[in-house]
Amino acid sequence: MSNEKQEAVSLDDPVELVVPGFQAAAVKAGIRGKDRLDMGLIFSEKPAAVAGVFTTSQVKAAPVLLDMEHLKKGSARAILVNSGVANACSGAQGMALARGTAALVAEALKIEATEVQVCSTGVIGEQLDPAWFERGIPALVAELRQDGFADVARAMMTTDTVPKVEKVNFEINGHEVTILGLAKGSGMIMPNMATMLSFIMTDAAIASDVLQDMLKKATDQSFNVVTVDGDTSTNDTVLLLANGVAAHETIVSMAAPEAHLFQEALERLTRNLALKIVADGEGATKLITVRVQGAASRADAEQIARTIANSPLFKTACYGEDANWGRIFAAAGRAGIAFDQGAVDIFFDQVQMVAAGLGLFANEEAATEVLRQEDFVVTVDLHAGKESCEIYTCDLSHDYVSINGDYRS
Repeated sequence: MSNEKQEAVSLDDPVELVVPGFQAAAVKAGIRGKDRLDMGLIFSEKPAAVAGVFTTSQVKAAPVLLDMEHLKKGSARAILVNSGVANACSGAQGMALARGTAALVAEALKIEATEVQVCSTGVIGEQLDPAWFERGIPALVAELRQDGFADVARAMMTTDTVPKVEKVNFEINGHEVTILGLAKGSGMIMPNMATMLSFIMTDAAIASDVLQDMLKKATDQSFNVVTVDGDTSTNDTVLLLANGVAAHETIVSMAAPEAHLFQEALERLTRNLALKIVADGEGATKLITVRVQGAASRADAEQIARTIANSPLFKTACYGEDANWGRIFAAAGRAGIAFDQGAVDIFFDQVQMVAAGLGLFANEEAATEVLRQEDFVVTVDLHAGKESCEIYTCDLSHDYVSINGDYRS
């Protein structure tokens, strides 16, 4: 029933980045100067079921508030995104602009404004100029094409060094299904659904309520278990559109075998996108998996793993390739979870540095070799139960400070 294929997609070959029934385009609207793509549009040729997961920050950008309102409709036709200015903390003027841009897209595409999702990313507090959209949106609609997703992936970048795309093809009851995902994010990353956006398009046929459950589950196991710097953005948004062009019978229950097939493919895609965000963390040189196991509950494991993954001392030690396990122990100890320090083991990949709470200093040279890798796992075994959790993070380098010290310039 399924022959899943995870494709190694290339933005140098945009023909690969196609989803039946969807079109996309990006333009240089002038938000970030005349020579940079900064506005993108994704369009479903027919009404699509829509699901969304948004920032849990109490400070939500105008586009997030509007999208949450539009999401109640259960269907969507378009996603408009701009980079450069986040339209956050922008008051009534920012909300009016978000509504106005949705209306402009709707008019140009001859759809309802409630069928338009609007996303922004960039500097908080600045106002967007309506003129950028008045000239950008008609140009976007004129440029819509099936292979325009590579341009959208570039237009939504801020401090990202590379665009992020993933694609999965598989079958549901003999019908080929495609899922294509775009993401941006490099700093202000600890989504609790940073500045993080992801748009996922599929030609699968799925009821909107089921689609929402699927996205929430996939997000909890991907975007919500990564952290670059512990900051949650005002604009975090993940949107999933399913237009049903694949023509299989509509999935109306999470219990259906077809739902399981789609969920598995969706989780693989979102996890790979999330890992690309961490690997492209601002100034990052290493991708680090922090695994806490042997915990009494998954919540305990996640709390300790997240505290370690966000520790500046731990992250700078990883950057300096210093196997300083004391920083791991210290972070675990302040996570607010009770455990027996005399039972704890700590590993760098397979190299054990702590056994029953005591350091194995003879292994430090081997542990340092692990830290010289670009990708490694730090494991903390509490020996307090059977639950575990993995959080994905990166190191903290001089460049992170440089990038964020002059972000607005």
